[in-house]
Amino acid sequence: MRQSCLVVHVLALIGLLAGSCPLHAEAGVAAAPPLGVSIDDFSYVDTSGEVIDQTAAHQKRLDAFMAALRADIAAEPRYRLVAPPAPKGEAQIRVVGGVQKMSTLIQWAKVAVIDVGASRVLYEKLYTFRGDNDEAWDHARMFVSREVRAVLAAALPTAQAAAVAPIGLAVFAFELEDNSAAPSSGLASSDAATLADVTQGVRDRLAQSGRYRLVDTGGAMAEPVKARALRDCDGCEAAIAQKLGADQSLIGVIRRVSRTEYTVGFQVRDARSGAVVSRGDSGLRMGADYSWTRGAVHLVGDRLLADGAQQ
Repeated sequence: MRQSCLVVHVLALIGLLAGSCPLHAEAGVAAAPPLGVSIDDFSYVDTSGEVIDQTAAHQKRLDAFMAALRADIAAEPRYRLVAPPAPKGEAQIRVVGGVQKMSTLIQWAKVAVIDVGASRVLYEKLYTFRGDNDEAWDHARMFVSREVRAVLAAALPTAQAAAVAPIGLAVFAFELEDNSAAPSSGLASSDAATLADVTQGVRDRLAQSGRYRLVDTGGAMAEPVKARALRDCDGCEAAIAQKLGADQSLIGVIRRVSRTEYTVGFQVRDARSGAVVSRGDSGLRMGADYSWTRGAVHLVGDRLLADGAQQ
C-alpha cells in the first residue's frame, strides 16, 4: 500500500502527458533541431513515519537532484532543455517522476520518459536507493541521469526524422526494358498491369516511411512520360518533376533478361539541379513477373530508405 502513493501520482502524470495532443513537424524545416526535453519537478512523499520533520531538508535535496539532472541533459548539445511547464509544441520528450521515503534508510524513485509527439511512454522504472543524505541523493541522481540519457539517445533519430519536413517526391511509372525476346510494337497488357503493381508498391513503401510526400504525376504530359521512356531522356524527369511541384524525381526500370530472370534499377534526381542523389540496382534476380514488385520494394527500402539518402 505504501508504494501506491508514489506510483499513483506518477502514473497520473504519465497518463496526462501521454494523452496529450501529438506534435506536428513544421513544414520547410531544413535540418533537425536539438531534441526538446522538459523535466518536470519530481514529487516527494515521506511515509517513513519518522518523528523529526525533515520537510525542508528533503525539499533542498530534491531541488539539488532536479538541478543536477537538468544540467546533465543541458550539457549535451543534441538536447534543448525546455523549462516546465513546457508550452505546447516546445518539448518532444518529457521526463516525470517522484520520490517516496519508505523508512530511515530506504527511498523509492519512480521515473518515466514520455514521447509527447507519439503519445507513448518510452521508459518507466521504479528505483530503490539507500540513505537520506547528500551523498545518497547524488548517487541516485547519477544512476537515474545515466539511464534517462540512454533513453533520450535511443529516441533521438526518430524524433529528428519527424522534425524534418518530408521531401516532395514524384515517383514516375516504372518502365520495362525487355531483353528476353525480339522487340514488340507495344507493352503487353499483362506487363502493363504488373508494372502498375510495381509502381504502386514502391509508392506505398515510400509514403509509409514518412520521409517523402508523394507528388501526383498524373498531370505530366511530356512525351517521355507518355512513351514510358524516361530512362532514355538524359535526366529530363527532374525538370518534369519540378513543374509538378516536387523536390525530387524517381524513375525505375525492370530489365527482363529471360522469363525467369530480371533486374531492378531506380534513380532519384534533385528536381532543381538535375543531379543524381541516389540510385540502386538489384543485380540479377530469379523469379517470374509476379516477383517484380517484391524485388522493387525491397531494393528501394534497402538502398533509399535504410541508407538514409535524402538530398
